[in-house]
Amino acid sequence: MTKSALVTGAAGFLGSHLTDRLLGDGCLVLGVDNLSTGDRGNLAHLRNDSRFRFEERDICAGFDPGPVDLVFNLASPASPPEYLRLGIETLRVGSLGVENALQIAAKYGAGFFHASTSECYGDPLEHPQAETYWGNVNPVGPRSVYDEAKRFAEAMVMAYYRSRGVDTRMARIFNTYGPRLHPGDGRVISNFIMQALRGEPLTIYGDGRQTRSFCYVDDLIEGIVRLSRSEEHSPVNLGNPDECTILECANAVLEVTGCASQLSYVELPVDDPARRRPDITKARALLGWEPRVTLREGLKKSLDYFRTRMAESAGPGGQGNRGARSQGAGY
Repeated sequence: MTKSALVTGAAGFLGSHLTDRLLGDGCLVLGVDNLSTGDRGNLAHLRNDSRFRFEERDICAGFDPGPVDLVFNLASPASPPEYLRLGIETLRVGSLGVENALQIAAKYGAGFFHASTSECYGDPLEHPQAETYWGNVNPVGPRSVYDEAKRFAEAMVMAYYRSRGVDTRMARIFNTYGPRLHPGDGRVISNFIMQALRGEPLTIYGDGRQTRSFCYVDDLIEGIVRLSRSEEHSPVNLGNPDECTILECANAVLEVTGCASQLSYVELPVDDPARRRPDITKARALLGWEPRVTLREGLKKSLDYFRTRMAESAGPGGQGNRGARSQGAGY
């Protein structure tokens, strides 16, 4: 029997890729997005697909999509410049929005997947980060609007599982990149690639020795799908355990692009995590999942997309760069 799925945040980076995967698996998909950070262009290739329907709406307002078998909640600003710009909206979608999505799942007996984040660990004192670690988060710092929204959302999801019997899943998503990542969204990979392609210096925050673990989007989507089909209700880390410094990432971008940009060092943002690496022991055991695409392979797979976006922004009516301001760990 054909399953129907609701994807919130469907016009976003991960939401659009997940929509493609669900359609490829034979699902009917309703995608919703308020387009505060999402991009209709990410779904343009589905315009004539009769199995897909898109609605522009804010899930904080509540709505009833009708009977669905699956709910995938990916609605939230995720890049540092965007959730800093939309702080209150980020907190609302992580609370009201999440509960509205859970109520849909409860009403129709649908399976529920929630996209959480490695930011729940904050600037971790435990390394690598396992799901049992409770985190080191500044609850009133600039990044708290995202961190605490996601932490609250996890509590809400578990409450609906324990008290209402909703069939929930949660992934703590670590840094992910690939095509459809907005070129000006302020994350490490998009910053570096666009600066390299423009021949500009690559901006290094701090001394560049802080670490991240970068997962290519196709690997991440495979993990999400496997988790959604599992029986695990507690959070599961999804990310690439191959840790590298920001400087190593910059050098990889320069190597893959063939550009000779210099490095420019600026002050480290407040509460920027010093280290970030997922312990994916649980995902390996439960899902038989681990990333397969190396950083250099993923960068090569991403280049054509960023070259196209650069050409669009340079042409008439181009939107330009939204502003690269932080190398935060938002997924």
